[in-house]
Amino acid sequence: MTDWLIPFLCGLGASVLSAWGVGGGTLLLLVMTLLLGVDQRTAQGINLLFFLPAAASALFVHRKNGYLDRPTLHAAIPPAAAAALLGAWISTAVDAQVLRRPFGVYLLLSGVSLLWPGKAKKA
Repeated sequence: MTDWLIPFLCGLGASVLSAWGVGGGTLLLLVMTLLLGVDQRTAQGINLLFFLPAAASALFVHRKNGYLDRPTLHAAIPPAAAAALLGAWISTAVDAQVLRRPFGVYLLLSGVSLLWPGKAKKA
């Protein structure tokens, strides 16, 4: 009966953290794989579904407020789509255990970069 309660609370907490700009999706991914026993590929798919509505609403608001740099956007979309397709193909072709270590290193480096941010360059 209450099997849904812990995952629901984890998703709710991650969404609140995402609204604050903390990176709740990454935290949700860690909770799903480490605490809830979800397979990494499944957790990453859920994480993507978690991210898409937030990204769509942010894109809408940035467009409305005139914050989109259209030339950069048009230049970034084709290589980003190609990289996403390549990454999806690689993730299905490689054993999930092989993906865990590089992803863990990425998360560690990402966390360290948040703890010790670089100095901002003067314009």
